[in-house]
Amino acid sequence: CRSALDLVPFGIKPLLRRAAAYEALERYQLAYVDYKTVLQVDCSLQAAHDGVNRMTKVLLEKDGVNWRQKLPPIPTVPISAQMRWSVPSAGAPGENTPPATAPQGEPDQTAAGIERARSLKEEGNELVKKGSHKKAVEKYSESLKLNKECATYTNRALCYLTLKQYKEAVQDCTEALRLDPKNVKALYRRAQALKELKDYKSSIADIKSLLKTEPKNTAALRLLQELNRA
Repeated sequence: CRSALDLVPFGIKPLLRRAAAYEALERYQLAYVDYKTVLQVDCSLQAAHDGVNRMTKVLLEKDGVNWRQKLPPIPTVPISAQMRWSVPSAGAPGENTPPATAPQGEPDQTAAGIERARSLKEEGNELVKKGSHKKAVEKYSESLKLNKECATYTNRALCYLTLKQYKEAVQDCTEALRLDPKNVKALYRRAQALKELKDYKSSIADIKSLLKTEPKNTAALRLLQELNRA
């Protein structure tokens, strides 16, 4: 797998196979890093999501709540590699030329569009740090027009929670969960918003789903206690 990755960096198949090999060797931290790297290339791969969830459970049991601090660095996948694997193949073999421009109303999936979306998301993140949540919402909204990314939805949902726009927060978390059905931040933030909307049953359901992935998540356990008292 390493030889294959030397030839074609960030190849999905060798990353997944190396992750499975690390998992079999009980080198769970390295397996986690490879599964997370795959999701940067293609966030829709269920095998990688399942791998991340398995490794999260194992590492949580092995290293406790601070397990993330012990991980080796996760490489940042360049836009060029993401685009290489996102080009759909249609028609005859070898015919996988992407459209020159994105269809009207669809996100701009060109490299330039994705790079601009990432830049806008970072601008939004900086505004959040400064407490400018309304301006951050604008940046995240611009970013999502170019590239519908799970993290951008959960970040905007956090802003909506702060601004007490709970219905909007629920919608953003729901969109994030369409992209990543077990996303912990989306489940937690939707549960928070649903609690404020007094939909306690749905809120509890989200927290229980989250706890299947991270059973020792202290924030989620605390929220569940509050919901049970509501």
